[in-house]
Amino acid sequence: MTKWENAMRVSFLALGAGLVLASLPTASDAQRADNDILPRSTLLQKQGEDAQSKGDLNGAVDYYESALAADPRNRSAIIAMAQVARAQGLPGKAIGLYREALLLEPNDVTALTGQGEALADKGAIELAREKLAAAQRACSDKCPQVAALEKAIVTSASKRVVAAEAIAPKPVVTTVTSGQN
Repeated sequence: MTKWENAMRVSFLALGAGLVLASLPTASDAQRADNDILPRSTLLQKQGEDAQSKGDLNGAVDYYESALAADPRNRSAIIAMAQVARAQGLPGKAIGLYREALLLEPNDVTALTGQGEALADKGAIELAREKLAAAQRACSDKCPQVAALEKAIVTSASKRVVAAEAIAPKPVVTTVTSGQN
């Protein structure tokens, strides 16, 4: 075997090994824990919280969306966006956002109760009660979120009754008197 053949064989093996190593995930891409959110995402979420506390809901949404672009597993940013949607009077959008958060963690009490409150806002009382039951199972102690959802359900149910009474026709009672003058 000549030096040239030996060098070609080594080069071929080195090239093959390099391709195998290049196809392996790097340490930073290796599976991270679900609660290991990238720092950039956390920073953007914090900026969103600051904007939200100042009443800049549109700016807050921009920061939360950027936080999710940096790390789509940032469940807290999803929940924060859902809370903003509720504050903007968009319960349907909030319900969808809470659903996304629940896909990441099905037992997240904040997401369960938030979705339940948004469902109650839309008048879906039975679905809100289902979320309440799930939140009660997930919460081992008395959770303030569960109490808030219970209150939202009662309030929403009483609003529905009042609204139904407002649109129901009132019966007209007439008294018939005899024709005596």
